[in-house]
Amino acid sequence: MTKEQKNEVIEVLKEKFSQYNNFYVTDTESLTVEQVTKLRKACFDKQVEMKVAKNTLIKKALEAIDAEKYAGVYESLNNVTALMFSENPKEPALIISSFRKQSNGERPTLKAAFINGDVYSGDNNLVALTKIKTKNELIGEVIGLLQSPAKRVLAALLNHHEKQAEVTA
Repeated sequence: MTKEQKNEVIEVLKEKFSQYNNFYVTDTESLTVEQVTKLRKACFDKQVEMKVAKNTLIKKALEAIDAEKYAGVYESLNNVTALMFSENPKEPALIISSFRKQSNGERPTLKAAFINGDVYSGDNNLVALTKIKTKNELIGEVIGLLQSPAKRVLAALLNHHEKQAEVTA
């Protein structure tokens, strides 16, 4: 790879890291070409971008944006690395979990996840990441909680009004 090609890869990666608040660093080392193709298709179907790049180029791209912000990710940059970029913080975790079940394998493994500024290191975080709530899910819960007391008050008023109507009838 020429220096020019390396710089192109770094620029593409910088653009992706800047575009997304969430990305996963995975190890796809023992996957066959067919399995990687299936994984790419699963990502594409869920609007998750998957990029494979050399660890040194990934690190250079992260350092160029904000060396301190991404410091927790650097130690995960070893072996074969595939990056998964997503607007939805849990979608890559769901894809990895589903892919493992379908292939009865342990790959890809989660090396790290960068979710809205927080780093989750290690494959042991995969299950927890499948359960995190998206922004829209949290908003829905808050709206539900806000509506709940109002519904009870309206139901109580309506119930009281009906009882009043029965008494006067």
